Amino acid sequence: MTEAVQALSDFIYGRILIVVLLGAGVYFTFRLRFLQLRHFGVMFRVLAGSRKAGREHISSFQALATSLAARVGTGNLAGVAIAITMGGPGAVFWMWMVALVGMATTFIESTLAQLYKVRGPKREYRGGPAYYMELGLGRRWMGVGFALALMTAFGLFFNSVQANTIAAAFRESFSAPAAWTGVGLALLAGAVIFGGLKAVARFAEVVVPIMAAGYLVLALYVVFTHLDRVPGVLLLILESAFGLREAAAGAVGYSIQQAMINGVRRGLFSNEAGMGSAPNAAASADPQPPHPASQGYVQMLGVFVDTLVICTCTASIILLSGVYDPASGTTGIELTQQALSAEVGQWGGLFVAAAVFLFAFTSIVANYSYAESNLLFLSRNPKLLQGFGTAVLGLVLFGALAELPLVWALADVAMSLMALLNLAAILGLSRIALAAARDFERQWGRGLKPQFRAEGRFAGLPPGIWNAEGG
Repeated sequence: MTEAVQALSDFIYGRILIVVLLGAGVYFTFRLRFLQLRHFGVMFRVLAGSRKAGREHISSFQALATSLAARVGTGNLAGVAIAITMGGPGAVFWMWMVALVGMATTFIESTLAQLYKVRGPKREYRGGPAYYMELGLGRRWMGVGFALALMTAFGLFFNSVQANTIAAAFRESFSAPAAWTGVGLALLAGAVIFGGLKAVARFAEVVVPIMAAGYLVLALYVVFTHLDRVPGVLLLILESAFGLREAAAGAVGYSIQQAMINGVRRGLFSNEAGMGSAPNAAASADPQPPHPASQGYVQMLGVFVDTLVICTCTASIILLSGVYDPASGTTGIELTQQALSAEVGQWGGLFVAAAVFLFAFTSIVANYSYAESNLLFLSRNPKLLQGFGTAVLGLVLFGALAELPLVWALADVAMSLMALLNLAAILGLSRIALAAARDFERQWGRGLKPQFRAEGRFAGLPPGIWNAEGG
């Protein structure tokens, strides 16, 4: 069973999804005229005013923190190490490239999520791919399929995997029994997720910046203590990316294909651009300036931070530490732990365990918030919502105790299906998002604070949001 599901996952993800995701990213990059580069500074200027929000809503900064909480997980620690050992140091270069084009895809999907957001049961904003599939394309069946796939992948399976990773790290570093770890995780997660969307956003707003800043400081310490080796490592990455040099002094040779496939695959898994997950957080924001494209800028920054900052931190630690040896067979979280321990001593392993907990736990609560928005798309029955929350906590406990190869494979299949549905939707609605981008850029270029009006090309949006209130 596991082998069959894994084979299906490899076929969809490895041969179809990567091509479509990359193709969409390149297409949107050209259609937006390289907006992620031309307006790189605008992302930070928009973020500077992102702390404001209405009483029932979350701020753009909280939405960014929530999406980063889901994006930044064990893939940033273990996934980068796997990419390097399977594809060579050149895989890092292709992770950077996929993040750059992925920023354009994220801009489109996040802008659409803002355009087609609706009011939730408590007057809060809700939205995401399921909503713009129904409201923008008029295809509720497509939205239902997406919602079910996301709830399965993010709400249930991925949360089991995150809990399993935490339990393994605690068992390795602290000899903690998996059962106690699972119970503790379920209790902590329950305290956050049953507080609703705003509780998740408040939690992410505090924890995510601390988590990212601590890891960045440690990586910068490693870089500055090895400044003389940095040019050589950068040259190694570039030469390995194009198959011009064998990794690790000729120990193992890597082809361009190996570097590209592993870098692209791990980069896409890490930053989730085009997957349809981050738009669920983007739709919940009260954007400042009051224009749907402003959340596109904020979420582009999320992809940048996830891959070009945090994943680069992990790659720097591994490649500068001197412990990387592709012939040794060491990979994943173990390689990252060894690299950090070589730089800062044995407490480095404990730091990685703590980082795994923070990265994975924030992913659990953010994944639940995504699933909740999609469950509300299907039904607003409060008992159904409570039952789903209980099921999520049950899967967290199960994940801490069980081996999960089948769950991993099923999660990959579900995520692949939701990504393909989302890509079809954003390509179909791209003219709307591109018009919104041009409208924002035109006003920004005149020195104005962009204000959105739904008349003309934007007719047909949900009533009572943009067309009546201006945002």
